[in-house]
Amino acid sequence: MSAVIQLFSNPRSGSYKAERLHALARAFESLGATVIESESGHTPPVIRDGVTHVCVAAGDGTVRHVAGAVARAGHPVAFSIFPAGTVNLLAMEAAYPTDPMQFAQRVLASEPRRKHYPATLGDGYFFACAGVGPDSLTVANVSLGLKRRIGRLAYAAAFLGLLWKWPRHRITLTCDERVLDCEAFYVAKGRYYAGRWSFAPQARLDEPLLHVVALTSAGRRDYVRFVWALLRGHDPAVLPDVTVLSCTRLRATSDAALPIQADGDVVGTLPVAIAMCETPLAFC
Repeated sequence: MSAVIQLFSNPRSGSYKAERLHALARAFESLGATVIESESGHTPPVIRDGVTHVCVAAGDGTVRHVAGAVARAGHPVAFSIFPAGTVNLLAMEAAYPTDPMQFAQRVLASEPRRKHYPATLGDGYFFACAGVGPDSLTVANVSLGLKRRIGRLAYAAAFLGLLWKWPRHRITLTCDERVLDCEAFYVAKGRYYAGRWSFAPQARLDEPLLHVVALTSAGRRDYVRFVWALLRGHDPAVLPDVTVLSCTRLRATSDAALPIQADGDVVGTLPVAIAMCETPLAFC
């Protein structure tokens, strides 16, 4: 039986390129697959009956929406990500080719062998990383118009605006049975964060664990030291005022309704509960 591929894109994304999407659809069809083109944006994605493979050609935010729909529906379908977004952390993990034909050949020639355990976050999911602190405040302040024009540099502009009034809040984490106070925290499911940097180099997508990095102090100097360690490829666990641990369940509360960033998007505010899913998704 030939593959039936539901190909998701997000036309409202600043990185959307119709010609790349069409090239990918033609590549799949030239190899004998049936392609159903779908959009993910303002309305929740729906996985069609009879689909054998779901492919997302968009950034990590769209991946989060579509993969969440796959997880909720329980469809036994294969999953893949064509690198076509502002940031594609999960595509980096899998080393997917950026050429449409090479990508289609790899996806159709391989069985879905890679397991990915997602994490629930409130009533949704995340698949790469989540966090609360200066980075989530930065994401919350990003201008979407500026992002469409200059891409990820819009995040740098939002961060510079945050420097003038640097907020600090107390956050309480409950990681399984351990309780910890901090001012910012990050949760990793995969190795990469905001590009090819890593705050949890030991994190693995196929492992049902949350890797947590908590900044017990997150003043300007503390945060710059943390970011500088990431940029140099150093493990932040060696820094003062940084606590690293792993767990399967986490609850975070704060003295303010701080925004939560997950896979590049703000998805809510504290308090929040995060937990590992028991059933993995199957990626090609």
